Amino acid sequence: MNSERRSTRTRPALAPLALAALYGALILCACRPLGPGSADNERVRGRGEGKDRWYDALPRPIWSEFRKVEQSQDWFEVYEIKPGIFAIYEPGQFEEVISYLILGSERALLFDTGLGIGDMRRVVSELTDLEPTVLNSHTHYDHIGGNHQFRDLWAVDTEFTRANARGKTHAEVREAVGKGWIWKPTPAGFSAEAYRIEPFAIVRTVQDGERIDLGGRTLEVVRTPGHTPDSLCLLDREHRLLFTGDTFYPDALYAHLEGAEVSLYRQSAQRLAAIAGQVDHLLPAHNEPLVSSVYLVRMRDAFESMREPGAPFVLTDGSREYKFEGFSILVPDPPPF
Repeated sequence: MNSERRSTRTRPALAPLALAALYGALILCACRPLGPGSADNERVRGRGEGKDRWYDALPRPIWSEFRKVEQSQDWFEVYEIKPGIFAIYEPGQFEEVISYLILGSERALLFDTGLGIGDMRRVVSELTDLEPTVLNSHTHYDHIGGNHQFRDLWAVDTEFTRANARGKTHAEVREAVGKGWIWKPTPAGFSAEAYRIEPFAIVRTVQDGERIDLGGRTLEVVRTPGHTPDSLCLLDREHRLLFTGDTFYPDALYAHLEGAEVSLYRQSAQRLAAIAGQVDHLLPAHNEPLVSSVYLVRMRDAFESMREPGAPFVLTDGSREYKFEGFSILVPDPPPF
């Protein structure tokens, strides 16, 4: 991800002494973390190393494996990932957030409502006649932007959730629609200068282990605090699927933002690794809609390996970033372990 486009022009070869010096410098840099407070990103800060020009990774090849569903808004891309499961993707903004519409024979559940830049209610109405229940994977701004458009909103009962249900002011979220964060034209009538997250009303709370019957498909709530206090996953045991929200996706995992707690994230990773054998695929909330469940075990192992003395990391925008195959984990510096 975030690779720069390379020039095809040839460059003059480096002199041997210069090449040796460069090689030595690279080795030195690779063997030690960056200095305190160092930052690699000019525009997208606090989200991991090398996030400028994130859009160079688009389109992500995996999306071509799924049937694209026509709908009326250019801001969204919609794909049928599995029968009755639609990924509502917003690739025009840095988060590349994915919301999921999950259909049963009697009910529909909308797992997250995106950024609030496009009209989520309209796209859902073009996919189903069922009035959906909304349940958020957690209540960060990029997952609750369309919540206010729906009536049947369920949530876990935490102070973090209740605070976010009051909405977010423009000052709190303006960075997300600023320079470097959006590359795609926004919908007609959208104003970056007025962007905010509208408040919404929660009508019912859910508990860990609760089962939601949609008719022919049952989803089980799995609480996974750590990224936020209210993070959760949805387990579809029959179809061997796990909707992971931000607990796992194939990129930098955030255990460093306000509200995150590394020790709880580690416990959640252990819990999910224990059910990895019951799941074939994960459906994350960012970047890619279907990845192998092997990442549940890798995530658990990653949290354990970070605690080892001398575990390598880079210091990015003031946070420690530990890198693993297919993802990384950001924690505060110094880490709370």
